[in-house]
Amino acid sequence: MTSDDLESMSVLGDPVRRALYRFVAEQGRDVGRNEAAEAAGVQRTLAAHHLDKLVEAGLLEAGFKRLSGRAGPGGGRPAKVYRRVREERSVSLPPRDYRTLALVLAETVDLLGGEEKAEEAARRAGERLAAGSSGAGGAAGLVGVLRGRGYEPYEEEGRVRLRNCPFHVLAETHPLLVCSMNLALCEGMLAGLGETGVAATLDPRPGECCVAFTPSKNNED
Repeated sequence: MTSDDLESMSVLGDPVRRALYRFVAEQGRDVGRNEAAEAAGVQRTLAAHHLDKLVEAGLLEAGFKRLSGRAGPGGGRPAKVYRRVREERSVSLPPRDYRTLALVLAETVDLLGGEEKAEEAARRAGERLAAGSSGAGGAAGLVGVLRGRGYEPYEEEGRVRLRNCPFHVLAETHPLLVCSMNLALCEGMLAGLGETGVAATLDPRPGECCVAFTPSKNNED
């Protein structure tokens, strides 16, 4: 943890800023001031102030975009928009370095050729995570478990997609291992929920998690 990380997190102590940050992060796209203000239930000027504070803290990035979707004359002036930064922030008091240990363990699995065992362990971990959840099961229970683990699930065309990869740093250095373990973890969550109508599949999309959940063939029949 650096002092910058701690200062960035302290900015979220304000409830309005937390609400604005959460809304912008969940959209996965550029968000204008009017939209953010309406979502947070505050005036546009107050939203603009807090959004710019989040930019200063390095939690959001700002740009300009025509929100009308039209280019050229008649398209209107570009408006200031915001989206979440890709850079990861982590705060731990006292400082802990689980990331380095995770990288060492991932490299060890690669060196030992233990991918299958790692997937089995991930699947069991997913079952444990889901089995203790109090959700209602099915898609609602799955979304709740995923949200609690930081995946930021959202629905799109009948699928549940994941806007965030909780293992992003590891996935960059050990993509095959981490993505296969992530898939196994998600499969374990489904098993722990007792859900048979949904299947976890690898369906990578730039900037998102590599796993998506789709209705299984048995559920479609």
